Amino acid sequence: MVVLIVVLLVLVVIVPIVGWALWLFISAAVVGAIIGGLARLVLPGRQDIGIFSTILIGWIGSLVGSLIGRHVFHVGSILTVLCEVAVAAILVAIASGGAGNLVARRSNSLRW
Repeated sequence: MVVLIVVLLVLVVIVPIVGWALWLFISAAVVGAIIGGLARLVLPGRQDIGIFSTILIGWIGSLVGSLIGRHVFHVGSILTVLCEVAVAAILVAIASGGAGNLVARRSNSLRW
């Protein structure tokens, strides 16, 4: 009887919580990839950052841009997405600028 209660508890409580957390993680990665990709498309030139940096920056830009769009400016959905892309573009520019300087310093230090 105790085993049945534990199995039911796991199936009813633990599995949905883990599934919900996994769904949040996957959806955050997808949204981060979309917003980060749009931010990289908005910026001219080449950005020297990887896909995981793009996803992370897109996710952070999505959170901050959503906060700014919805709670500071009180605008609708389309303008909120534009705020998210703008914040992500600024973060991509900062990250790629730092990465570019790091690569430039590394290549200059290798010269005789």
